[in-house]
Amino acid sequence: GYNFRPWTEAKVLADGPSIRNYIVDTAKEYKVEDKIRYGRKMTGARWSSSQNRWTVDLVREEDGSAEQVTCQFLYCCTGYYNYDAGYTPDFPGVDDFKGQLVHPQKWPEDLDYSGKKVVVIGSGATAVTLVPAMADKAGSITMLQRSPTYVATVPQEDPISANLRRFLPEMAVYRLARARNIALQRMVFKLSKQRPKLVRRALLAAARRQLGSEFDMTHFKPQYNPWDERLCAVPNGDLFKVLRKGKADVVTDHIDTFTEKGIRLKSGKELEADIIITATGLDLQLLGGASLTVDGKKVVPKDTLVYRGLML
Repeated sequence: GYNFRPWTEAKVLADGPSIRNYIVDTAKEYKVEDKIRYGRKMTGARWSSSQNRWTVDLVREEDGSAEQVTCQFLYCCTGYYNYDAGYTPDFPGVDDFKGQLVHPQKWPEDLDYSGKKVVVIGSGATAVTLVPAMADKAGSITMLQRSPTYVATVPQEDPISANLRRFLPEMAVYRLARARNIALQRMVFKLSKQRPKLVRRALLAAARRQLGSEFDMTHFKPQYNPWDERLCAVPNGDLFKVLRKGKADVVTDHIDTFTEKGIRLKSGKELEADIIITATGLDLQLLGGASLTVDGKKVVPKDTLVYRGLML
Protein backbone atom coordinates (compact mmCIF):
# COMPACT_ATOMS: atom_id res chain seq x y z
CA GLY A 1 0.00 0.00 0.00
CA TYR A 2 0.89 3.68 -0.01
CA ASN A 3 3.32 4.73 2.71
CA PHE A 4 0.88 7.45 3.81
CA ARG A 5 -2.15 5.15 4.06
CA PRO A 6 -1.58 1.65 5.51
CA TRP A 7 -2.92 -1.46 3.86
CA THR A 8 -5.25 -3.01 6.42
CA GLU A 9 -6.62 -6.05 4.58
CA ALA A 10 -5.87 -9.37 6.24
CA LYS A 11 -4.96 -11.14 2.99
CA VAL A 12 -1.24 -11.47 2.30
CA LEU A 13 -1.87 -11.88 -1.44
CA ALA A 14 -4.55 -9.34 -2.23
CA ASP A 15 -7.20 -10.05 -4.85
CA GLY A 16 -8.26 -7.63 -7.58
CA PRO A 17 -11.39 -6.24 -5.89
CA SER A 18 -9.47 -5.53 -2.66
CA ILE A 19 -6.76 -3.62 -4.51
CA ARG A 20 -9.31 -1.63 -6.50
CA ASN A 21 -11.30 -0.74 -3.39
CA TYR A 22 -8.13 0.40 -1.64
CA ILE A 23 -7.13 2.68 -4.53
CA VAL A 24 -10.65 4.11 -4.91
CA ASP A 25 -11.00 4.74 -1.18
CA THR A 26 -7.58 6.40 -1.06
CA ALA A 27 -8.48 8.68 -3.96
CA LYS A 28 -11.69 9.73 -2.22
CA GLU A 29 -10.03 10.28 1.15
CA TYR A 30 -7.32 12.49 -0.31
CA LYS A 31 -9.71 14.23 -2.73
CA VAL A 32 -7.74 13.57 -5.88
CA GLU A 33 -10.62 12.32 -8.05
CA ASP A 34 -11.38 15.83 -9.33
CA LYS A 35 -7.80 15.99 -10.62
CA ILE A 36 -8.20 12.82 -12.71
CA ARG A 37 -9.47 12.82 -16.29
CA TYR A 38 -10.96 9.36 -16.73
CA GLY A 39 -11.49 7.65 -20.07
CA ARG A 40 -8.52 9.21 -21.86
CA LYS A 41 -5.68 7.42 -23.61
CA MET A 42 -2.36 9.10 -24.35
CA THR A 43 -1.36 8.53 -27.97
CA GLY A 44 1.65 10.81 -28.13
CA ALA A 45 3.80 13.32 -26.27
CA ARG A 46 6.01 16.01 -27.84
CA TRP A 47 8.68 18.03 -26.05
CA SER A 48 9.65 21.48 -27.32
CA SER A 49 12.89 22.95 -26.00
CA SER A 50 12.03 26.37 -27.40
CA GLN A 51 8.71 26.43 -25.52
CA ASN A 52 10.02 24.43 -22.57
CA ARG A 53 6.95 22.24 -22.39
CA TRP A 54 5.29 18.98 -23.35
CA THR A 55 2.25 18.75 -25.61
CA VAL A 56 0.33 15.58 -24.86
CA ASP A 57 -2.16 14.10 -27.34
CA LEU A 58 -5.16 12.30 -25.87
CA VAL A 59 -8.10 10.33 -27.23
CA ARG A 60 -11.41 10.10 -25.39
CA GLU A 61 -12.40 6.43 -25.22
CA GLU A 62 -16.08 7.35 -25.11
CA ASP A 63 -16.34 8.94 -28.55
CA GLY A 64 -12.83 8.90 -30.06
CA SER A 65 -12.48 12.67 -29.99
CA ALA A 66 -9.04 14.26 -29.59
CA GLU A 67 -7.73 16.42 -26.78
CA GLN A 68 -4.45 18.11 -25.96
CA VAL A 69 -2.87 19.16 -22.69
CA THR A 70 0.43 20.90 -22.07
CA CYS A 71 2.80 20.59 -19.13
CA GLN A 72 6.38 21.14 -18.11
CA PHE A 73 6.73 17.84 -16.31
CA LEU A 74 5.37 14.55 -17.71
CA TYR A 75 5.29 11.51 -15.47
CA CYS A 76 4.23 8.26 -17.19
CA CYS A 77 2.71 5.64 -14.88
CA THR A 78 1.73 3.31 -17.71
CA GLY A 79 3.51 0.14 -16.63
CA TYR A 80 5.45 -1.92 -19.12
CA TYR A 81 2.86 -4.26 -20.64
CA ASN A 82 0.33 -4.00 -23.44
CA TYR A 83 -2.89 -4.14 -21.45
CA ASP A 84 -5.12 -4.07 -24.54
CA ALA A 85 -4.21 -7.65 -25.44
CA GLY A 86 -2.27 -10.46 -23.81
CA TYR A 87 0.50 -12.49 -25.41
CA THR A 88 -0.66 -15.67 -27.11
CA PRO A 89 1.84 -17.85 -28.98
CA ASP A 90 1.10 -18.85 -32.56
CA PHE A 91 -0.37 -22.24 -31.72
CA PRO A 92 -0.71 -24.62 -34.69
CA GLY A 93 -4.29 -25.50 -35.54
CA VAL A 94 -5.82 -22.99 -33.14
CA ASP A 95 -8.54 -22.11 -35.67
CA ASP A 96 -9.66 -25.75 -35.69
CA PHE A 97 -10.65 -25.66 -32.03
CA LYS A 98 -14.46 -25.62 -31.70
CA GLY A 99 -14.55 -24.62 -28.05
CA GLN A 100 -13.95 -21.28 -26.34
CA LEU A 101 -10.46 -19.75 -26.27
CA VAL A 102 -9.82 -17.20 -23.52
CA HIS A 103 -6.84 -15.07 -22.54
CA PRO A 104 -7.01 -13.85 -18.91
CA GLN A 105 -6.31 -10.28 -20.07
CA LYS A 106 -9.66 -10.31 -21.89
CA TRP A 107 -11.66 -12.38 -19.41
CA PRO A 108 -15.37 -12.50 -20.38
CA GLU A 109 -17.57 -11.42 -17.49
CA ASP A 110 -20.18 -13.98 -18.51
CA LEU A 111 -17.79 -16.94 -18.86
CA ASP A 112 -19.67 -20.05 -17.71
CA TYR A 113 -17.32 -22.93 -16.98
CA SER A 114 -19.65 -24.89 -14.73
CA GLY A 115 -19.29 -28.58 -15.51
CA LYS A 116 -16.99 -27.83 -18.46
CA LYS A 117 -13.66 -29.38 -19.37
CA VAL A 118 -11.06 -26.65 -18.88
CA VAL A 119 -7.38 -26.59 -19.88
CA VAL A 120 -5.14 -23.78 -18.57
CA ILE A 121 -1.96 -23.34 -20.62
CA GLY A 122 0.88 -22.01 -18.49
CA SER A 123 2.49 -22.48 -15.10
CA GLY A 124 3.14 -18.92 -13.95
CA ALA A 125 1.33 -16.79 -11.38
CA THR A 126 -1.87 -16.50 -13.44
CA ALA A 127 -2.16 -20.23 -14.06
CA VAL A 128 -1.52 -21.29 -10.46
CA THR A 129 -4.14 -18.76 -9.34
CA LEU A 130 -6.81 -19.75 -11.87
CA VAL A 131 -6.66 -23.51 -11.38
CA PRO A 132 -7.69 -23.63 -7.69
CA ALA A 133 -10.17 -20.77 -8.19
CA MET A 134 -12.00 -22.69 -10.93
CA ALA A 135 -11.61 -26.24 -9.66
CA ASP A 136 -14.84 -26.47 -7.66
CA LYS A 137 -17.17 -25.44 -10.49
CA ALA A 138 -15.38 -26.88 -13.53
CA GLY A 139 -16.15 -30.42 -14.60
CA SER A 140 -12.41 -30.98 -14.94
CA ILE A 141 -9.44 -28.62 -15.05
CA THR A 142 -5.90 -29.32 -16.24
CA MET A 143 -2.84 -27.11 -16.01
CA LEU A 144 -0.70 -27.73 -19.10
CA GLN A 145 2.92 -26.63 -18.73
CA ARG A 146 5.98 -26.94 -20.93
CA SER A 147 8.24 -27.17 -17.90
CA PRO A 148 7.83 -27.07 -14.11
CA THR A 149 7.99 -23.99 -11.90
CA TYR A 150 8.92 -23.69 -8.23
CA VAL A 151 5.72 -23.15 -6.26
CA ALA A 152 5.81 -22.08 -2.61
CA THR A 153 2.99 -21.87 -0.09
CA VAL A 154 2.44 -18.62 1.78
CA PRO A 155 -0.16 -17.98 4.51
CA GLN A 156 -3.40 -16.41 3.33
CA GLU A 157 -3.40 -14.04 6.29
CA ASP A 158 -0.67 -12.42 8.36
CA PRO A 159 -1.12 -13.55 12.00
CA ILE A 160 1.81 -11.48 13.27
CA SER A 161 0.33 -8.22 11.99
CA ALA A 162 -3.09 -9.22 13.29
CA ASN A 163 -1.70 -9.60 16.81
CA LEU A 164 0.41 -6.43 16.61
CA ARG A 165 -2.71 -4.41 15.79
CA ARG A 166 -3.92 -5.09 19.33
CA PHE A 167 -1.05 -3.02 20.74
CA LEU A 168 0.33 -0.75 18.01
CA PRO A 169 -1.04 1.96 15.70
CA GLU A 170 -1.95 0.85 12.17
CA MET A 171 0.91 2.79 10.58
CA ALA A 172 3.48 1.14 12.84
CA VAL A 173 2.10 -2.33 12.05
CA TYR A 174 2.20 -1.55 8.33
CA ARG A 175 5.82 -0.37 8.42
CA LEU A 176 6.97 -3.34 10.48
CA ALA A 177 5.22 -5.78 8.13
CA ARG A 178 6.73 -4.09 5.09
CA ALA A 179 10.25 -4.16 6.55
CA ARG A 180 9.83 -7.79 7.59
CA ASN A 181 8.58 -8.89 4.17
CA ILE A 182 11.38 -7.11 2.32
CA ALA A 183 13.99 -8.61 4.65
CA LEU A 184 12.50 -12.11 4.26
CA GLN A 185 12.44 -11.90 0.47
CA ARG A 186 16.03 -10.68 0.37
CA MET A 187 17.11 -13.46 2.71
CA VAL A 188 15.45 -16.16 0.59
CA PHE A 189 16.91 -14.70 -2.60
CA LYS A 190 20.42 -14.48 -1.13
CA LEU A 191 20.21 -18.00 0.28
CA SER A 192 18.96 -19.30 -3.08
CA LYS A 193 22.07 -17.90 -4.75
CA GLN A 194 24.49 -19.08 -2.07
CA ARG A 195 22.94 -22.47 -1.25
CA PRO A 196 20.67 -23.34 -4.21
CA LYS A 197 20.57 -27.07 -3.46
CA LEU A 198 19.44 -26.43 0.11
CA VAL A 199 16.61 -24.12 -0.97
CA ARG A 200 15.60 -26.52 -3.75
CA ARG A 201 15.35 -29.41 -1.28
CA ALA A 202 13.29 -27.29 1.10
CA LEU A 203 10.85 -26.17 -1.62
CA LEU A 204 10.39 -29.65 -3.03
CA ALA A 205 9.99 -31.20 0.44
CA ALA A 206 7.28 -28.67 1.30
CA ALA A 207 5.48 -29.38 -1.97
CA ARG A 208 5.75 -33.15 -1.39
CA ARG A 209 4.19 -32.87 2.07
CA GLN A 210 1.19 -31.05 0.64
CA LEU A 211 0.76 -33.11 -2.52
CA GLY A 212 1.13 -36.53 -0.89
CA SER A 213 3.48 -39.43 -1.57
CA GLU A 214 1.48 -40.69 -4.56
CA PHE A 215 1.77 -37.51 -6.60
CA ASP A 216 4.25 -37.40 -9.50
CA MET A 217 6.71 -34.75 -8.31
CA THR A 218 8.35 -34.36 -11.73
CA HIS A 219 5.66 -31.75 -12.41
CA PHE A 220 7.19 -29.51 -9.72
CA LYS A 221 10.91 -30.17 -10.26
CA PRO A 222 12.35 -27.39 -12.47
CA GLN A 223 15.67 -27.88 -14.24
CA TYR A 224 16.94 -24.55 -12.88
CA ASN A 225 17.82 -23.32 -9.40
CA PRO A 226 15.43 -21.33 -7.19
CA TRP A 227 15.28 -17.66 -8.14
CA ASP A 228 16.95 -18.20 -11.51
CA GLU A 229 13.35 -17.42 -12.36
CA ARG A 230 10.61 -16.04 -10.13
CA LEU A 231 8.98 -18.34 -7.61
CA CYS A 232 5.20 -18.67 -7.71
CA ALA A 233 3.35 -18.22 -4.42
CA VAL A 234 0.03 -19.92 -3.64
CA PRO A 235 -2.03 -18.83 -0.59
CA ASN A 236 -2.45 -21.62 1.97
CA GLY A 237 -1.27 -24.09 -0.67
CA ASP A 238 -4.60 -23.92 -2.51
CA LEU A 239 -3.10 -25.31 -5.75
CA PHE A 240 -1.61 -28.29 -3.93
CA LYS A 241 -4.91 -28.96 -2.18
CA VAL A 242 -6.99 -29.25 -5.36
CA LEU A 243 -4.33 -31.44 -6.98
CA ARG A 244 -4.18 -33.76 -3.97
CA LYS A 245 -8.00 -34.04 -3.85
CA GLY A 246 -8.14 -34.90 -7.54
CA LYS A 247 -10.13 -31.77 -8.41
CA ALA A 248 -7.40 -30.67 -10.82
CA ASP A 249 -4.59 -32.19 -12.83
CA VAL A 250 -1.23 -31.04 -14.17
CA VAL A 251 0.39 -32.21 -17.40
CA THR A 252 3.97 -31.45 -18.43
CA ASP A 253 4.33 -31.69 -22.19
CA HIS A 254 4.64 -29.67 -25.38
CA ILE A 255 1.76 -28.74 -27.67
CA ASP A 256 1.78 -30.45 -31.07
CA THR A 257 -1.42 -28.85 -32.36
CA PHE A 258 -4.89 -27.72 -31.42
CA THR A 259 -7.69 -29.98 -32.60
CA GLU A 260 -11.46 -29.63 -32.85
CA LYS A 261 -11.85 -31.15 -29.39
CA GLY A 262 -8.83 -29.77 -27.59
CA ILE A 263 -5.04 -30.08 -27.72
CA ARG A 264 -2.84 -32.87 -29.05
CA LEU A 265 0.51 -33.06 -27.27
CA LYS A 266 3.94 -34.07 -28.57
CA SER A 267 3.60 -37.30 -26.59
CA GLY A 268 0.51 -38.19 -28.63
CA LYS A 269 -1.88 -37.67 -25.75
CA GLU A 270 -4.91 -35.47 -26.41
CA LEU A 271 -6.48 -33.18 -23.85
CA GLU A 272 -10.17 -32.64 -24.51
CA ALA A 273 -11.49 -29.22 -23.61
CA ASP A 274 -14.60 -27.08 -23.84
CA ILE A 275 -12.59 -24.03 -22.74
CA ILE A 276 -8.88 -23.38 -23.21
CA ILE A 277 -7.34 -20.54 -21.20
CA THR A 278 -4.01 -19.22 -22.48
CA ALA A 279 -2.25 -17.97 -19.35
CA THR A 280 0.79 -17.25 -21.48
CA GLY A 281 1.73 -13.78 -20.31
CA LEU A 282 1.73 -10.27 -21.72
CA ASP A 283 3.59 -8.32 -24.41
CA LEU A 284 6.06 -5.68 -23.25
CA GLN A 285 5.05 -2.14 -24.15
CA LEU A 286 6.42 1.10 -22.72
CA LEU A 287 4.52 4.37 -22.40
CA GLY A 288 1.22 2.63 -23.12
CA GLY A 289 2.13 2.48 -26.81
CA ALA A 290 2.28 6.27 -27.13
CA SER A 291 4.82 7.89 -29.44
CA LEU A 292 7.42 10.18 -27.88
CA THR A 293 9.32 12.96 -29.66
CA VAL A 294 11.84 15.55 -28.49
CA ASP A 295 12.25 18.61 -30.71
CA GLY A 296 10.75 16.71 -33.64
CA LYS A 297 12.99 13.66 -33.23
CA LYS A 298 11.29 10.38 -32.35
CA VAL A 299 12.50 8.72 -29.16
CA VAL A 300 12.83 4.93 -29.22
CA PRO A 301 12.71 3.78 -25.57
CA LYS A 302 14.72 0.60 -26.16
CA ASP A 303 17.59 2.67 -27.52
CA THR A 304 17.76 4.89 -24.43
CA LEU A 305 19.06 4.57 -20.88
CA VAL A 306 16.94 5.24 -17.81
CA TYR A 307 18.53 7.60 -15.28
CA ARG A 308 17.55 6.86 -11.67
CA GLY A 309 14.27 5.35 -12.82
CA LEU A 310 13.04 8.79 -13.81
CA MET A 311 14.57 10.17 -17.00
CA LEU A 312 15.18 8.61 -20.42
